[in-house]
Amino acid sequence: MRPAGRAETDSLYFDYPRFPFVRPAELDGQAVRHRVAIVGAGPVGVTAALELARHGIGSVVLDDKATVNDGSRAICISRHSLEILQQLGVDAPFVDKGLGWTRGRTYFRDREIHRFEMPHSKQERFPPMVNLQQQYIERFLIDKAAESERVELRWQSAVTGVSQDDGGVTLQVSTPKGDYRLECDYLLAADGARSVVRKAFDLALHGEAYEGRYVIADVRLKSDFPTERRAFFSPSVMPGSTLLVHKQPDDIWRIDYQLLPDEDPDKAVEEASIRERVGTIITMLGEGDDWELEWWSLYKAYTLALDDYRHGRVLFIGDSAHLVPIFGVRGLNNGIADAANAAWKLVWVLKGRANDRLLDSYSPERRGATLDVFANAGKSTRFMTPPTRGYRLMRDAALTLALANDYASGFADPRQVTPYTYAESPLTLADSDDFAAGPVPGAPLPNRRLGEDDFLLDHLGTGFTLLLFSEDGRVEPALQDRLATLQEQDRPIDLLTVARAPGAEGARVDADGSLFNAYGAEPGSAYLVRPDRHVAARWKHLGLAALAAALTTALGGA
Repeated sequence: MRPAGRAETDSLYFDYPRFPFVRPAELDGQAVRHRVAIVGAGPVGVTAALELARHGIGSVVLDDKATVNDGSRAICISRHSLEILQQLGVDAPFVDKGLGWTRGRTYFRDREIHRFEMPHSKQERFPPMVNLQQQYIERFLIDKAAESERVELRWQSAVTGVSQDDGGVTLQVSTPKGDYRLECDYLLAADGARSVVRKAFDLALHGEAYEGRYVIADVRLKSDFPTERRAFFSPSVMPGSTLLVHKQPDDIWRIDYQLLPDEDPDKAVEEASIRERVGTIITMLGEGDDWELEWWSLYKAYTLALDDYRHGRVLFIGDSAHLVPIFGVRGLNNGIADAANAAWKLVWVLKGRANDRLLDSYSPERRGATLDVFANAGKSTRFMTPPTRGYRLMRDAALTLALANDYASGFADPRQVTPYTYAESPLTLADSDDFAAGPVPGAPLPNRRLGEDDFLLDHLGTGFTLLLFSEDGRVEPALQDRLATLQEQDRPIDLLTVARAPGAEGARVDADGSLFNAYGAEPGSAYLVRPDRHVAARWKHLGLAALAAALTTALGGA
């Protein structure tokens, strides 16, 4: 919603693009079959298109809008998501425009009771979290997609029906110039919480809806307060309520505040009510009265998910598959991970490198991640918005204890999003060796600094990567032969060698041994890394037969 007199795209800081309708070949009767169609050109859908394109697979992306989504919406991008965006070659504008942050504060009855610091070190290329409005997120991704010959963006194209058979998927598409049928081998449904694709197959989300409602408001305000997450429990201007404050680029501040059970949500989102409430909050924050109202919306928390994220030749990604609470900034970041996971598996199937059953692993991996999010976000939601009087009494007792006791302040520590470990995935081989450190099978590969503006993850290949630890960078001839054989079998593995000392050309040098130590490695140790940067298997001493078996497992037993 916007203030009176301003159109939906009349922003104080963002120039909304206008994407034209381009007449597709199907409208002129041409028979075109697409390998992958994607419904929804939001961040998740376009991320999937870019991941497919990175591997050489084209897609067509359909969206009923003519511009990006209205309002800031999802604003926090995690380090793990930024690492995915780096693989897509689109991280630079996010880092340049976004506001990185590592810490936050919690207040109870206007008194600070806790400060938290997210893990961060010089070993990381990206900060733990970057704040950036969703309009920019979408624009940066769309701009990147527009540069690719393998991504076709079709705007003002509403999907009105979907069906499938053993051979593919058929979409009914409505446009300003008429309707047409679109055929594809596989479909990625990224069309959000009100998914048309999900409804077409009569699939329902299951889970829990929480009672609390939040107003989300963006204001333009010049302030020198640093980029931190601030949470206020029962502040003086809103006793019994909860308030969150985030700084965004362009002097835009995001203010989320809870409506109490006796407040009328329709009345609460009227412009006069928004201005009155936001004004009192800004005064409480110690800022002046020189602020402008940009946009606002109403939010209700859910933990809902499909029972299975795969439905034949259709894979559901992002909010079409699951709805998660905003607390802990999990929604967008979970969706980006969905896109990366689904896309690389589709690539391997479409290229004939893996059997279609590889796609069966998408749901247990990503639904497992969702359920993990539910467990953590559910706790956060109940703490932020207690569902019963008993919950509220316990929450307030913990916060009261924290007023005078430092040891109790941890109760108010927010559970921020962390990448999920696919330990139970059918694609993951459990350890057979003892490692004192390093990412376990199923975990994402952590970054390490190798030099000035040079990090480990910068050197990962497009597909599977074998991270090999060596004394001087030399690779045994038998391993070279095995990798060459896999290449000939169209099952390529890129080799990334880390050496203790300079030697073989192309090896990355770990001069101080910190990378060896962080990975619990010694010369001869190896990690097999999937295209989405998760560890498929690891060995203290790599055996050639074990490598081939692990790759077969990581491809679904192909």
